[in-house]
Amino acid sequence: MKQEGLNRTIVAIAVPAFAALISEPLMLAADTAIVGHLGRGELAALGASSTVLSTIIGLCIFLAYSSTAAVARQQGAGNRSAAMSSAMGAIWLAAVLGVVLAIIIHLTAGATANAFSSSEEVRNFTESYLGIAAWSIPAALVVMATTGALRGVLDLRTPLIVMISANITNVLITLLLVFGLTMGLKGAATGLVLAQWFAAIWLLFVVRKHVRGAGVRSAPNITTIAAAISDGFALLVRTATLRAVLLIATWLASNLGDAALAAHQIVMTIVLMSSFALDAIAIAGQTLIGRSLGAGDVTETRIITRTLMRWGSIGGLTMGLAIGISCTLIPIAFSRDELVQSTTTPALIVVAVAMPLSGLVYILDGVLIGAGDSRFLAWAGLVTLIAYLPMAAWVHLTDATFVALWIAYGLFMAVRLVTLWLRQQNDDWLIVGARVR
Repeated sequence: MKQEGLNRTIVAIAVPAFAALISEPLMLAADTAIVGHLGRGELAALGASSTVLSTIIGLCIFLAYSSTAAVARQQGAGNRSAAMSSAMGAIWLAAVLGVVLAIIIHLTAGATANAFSSSEEVRNFTESYLGIAAWSIPAALVVMATTGALRGVLDLRTPLIVMISANITNVLITLLLVFGLTMGLKGAATGLVLAQWFAAIWLLFVVRKHVRGAGVRSAPNITTIAAAISDGFALLVRTATLRAVLLIATWLASNLGDAALAAHQIVMTIVLMSSFALDAIAIAGQTLIGRSLGAGDVTETRIITRTLMRWGSIGGLTMGLAIGISCTLIPIAFSRDELVQSTTTPALIVVAVAMPLSGLVYILDGVLIGAGDSRFLAWAGLVTLIAYLPMAAWVHLTDATFVALWIAYGLFMAVRLVTLWLRQQNDDWLIVGARVR
């Protein structure tokens, strides 16, 4: 593929992927803006609750990533029925896992609130929100698996339309429930549940058409579900290490008081929005790398990798500049509390400086996921988590400020970049064929 054609293909994948991905953090941003006008306690509770939910759901991102890589590799090898069988295995795994996790979170909402709340008021709000929002988890996991399958067959348009529609639905329902029916924070949780199930059901109907067209049964199949578990386990470990860092950061913020925890929610929202934007380019990497290796073309794989790295560098720099320029305006949009605003701004500056590194990290991560190099990513995740722990301990033991917490996060991203950069320099990850050994 010529460079110009490759760039067009990346754009064709990344733009709709970006729009679909950004709708998830925008849903959180909308909830944050709405809840932020209820009060500091409600916003802090949303921060604690959202971190718990996003950690659980984020741990299951392997459902999307492994599905995209497996489907794309099988498509590249010309085996459509195997591609759709892989997709159905991931979807059924998502459904079962989602129900189990929802029950656990619902039953342990009180204990979770105790662990992550900065005051009694926040604890009560957090328990109430988690008890309801837990039932959005099965839908969110099904959305991941179905979206990953559709990306593997280069259908980026459907997830885009579905997620935009779900986002609009979430805002309208949440506004109605929170202010119209005066349900407060419970209304925000209910709106999230309804919007997620709306998206999940829609995507299931679309994937079902692809499955039928390939002559594959949509009923549960133990073999394909087991294959989905096998393919995703290493990615689960990799994701667990990343989420552990975010979870530790939230715990550290909760020890700094309500204002710091509320500010942490705002910064996390911006970081998640930025990461999903950069991940859109990484998704292009997952899809294109999976297809090129499935077709046995190592030379094309190297060309795609170099091109994607340039895109990641530019994307990270652009996001960093945008955050840096608007670092004093962002806090005002999310909170009327002056202490929360003044606490948020310095942390956003740190995030802006680290963003160019993040751009390369997300791209290289996507390339290796597309190549099926999940075992390396799992070990690399453990290494970077171990490197982060002393920095987190320093923040906690020295009573460092809120901004120090985010400096530690920036250093964590730098360590990730080193591990991924060194890996892509050799050829160990370049495995060709329909399946990864």
